[in-house]
Amino acid sequence: MAEKNMNNREALDKLKEIIDQIDVGTICSFSKDSVYPHGVPMSRQEVDAEGNIWYICSAESETHQNIENDPRVSLFYADPKNYIFLSVNGMASLSRDQARIDRYWNKMMEGWFEKGKEDPNIRLLRITPQDAHYWDSNSNMIVNLFNMLKAAVTGNSEDIGKEGDLNI
Repeated sequence: MAEKNMNNREALDKLKEIIDQIDVGTICSFSKDSVYPHGVPMSRQEVDAEGNIWYICSAESETHQNIENDPRVSLFYADPKNYIFLSVNGMASLSRDQARIDRYWNKMMEGWFEKGKEDPNIRLLRITPQDAHYWDSNSNMIVNLFNMLKAAVTGNSEDIGKEGDLNI
């Protein structure tokens, strides 16, 4: 893979493109009672104009409790079929902005919050990326395999895809 680091708007656009394409990522928070991260899959609500990644969570969840004690988080998104991956490290914050909750509310949320969008346990989780790294082949697995074989013969890895830092 060729290295292509991105900055500012280009980096933000790439971050949003990957997260919008994959949707569900694993959020890892850090418990004071364990040396290992606590990871849970969550569906993002949006990546806003500043690059913040928004989720809805419960105040009763282990993730919420961990973030109250330590705002550091890591996010991992993977689409192995298309060989697209994203790793994000950042800082989390929690809020109860009802206007944003109303905007994000959908039928799926009713399964998690039986009292509806006024449920007192609903929290917004905002991740502000500090650093991110992506791997993107721009094609499917069969094309990737062909390009890897081609790279092995020719020594040119440009066709395999790109990977690099996203400096937002």
